[in-house]
Amino acid sequence: MASTDTLVLHATAVAVGDRAVLITGASGSGKSSLALEMMARGATLVADDRVILSKSGTDVMLTCPDPLCGMIEARGVGLLHAHHRSPAGLALVVDMDQTEIDRLPPHRVITYLSQTFPLLHNVDTRHFPAAVLQYLHGKGRADLRP
Repeated sequence: MASTDTLVLHATAVAVGDRAVLITGASGSGKSSLALEMMARGATLVADDRVILSKSGTDVMLTCPDPLCGMIEARGVGLLHAHHRSPAGLALVVDMDQTEIDRLPPHRVITYLSQTFPLLHNVDTRHFPAAVLQYLHGKGRADLRP
């Protein structure tokens, strides 16, 4: 039984430094594909397939269950070994089951373990992995709306 300070999700996570993105969605939605593309651009794997979220003070930390550490699935290729880091602090969530339709989408949030995080929907363009990396490198999104 999981404690109220721990949650295990069917998800994937990658990090830039100590800031991680949690990629959620149904099986086959592209979680690992997004992670692999981000890893090819410099991100580090935290976990693939299952991610453990745990509360650490006011932060939510992401870790990998031991049997899966350092492995990521590439459909049609198999399980690949990868450099990994664990834990990493949750900074952003991407929902691969929801497709973004707005050019400049509203700020969305999602709550895990009583903490609120920015939420992005899947953007089916070649620049999406780079945009998520920039989000993690920078200070999030700029809001130029009045």
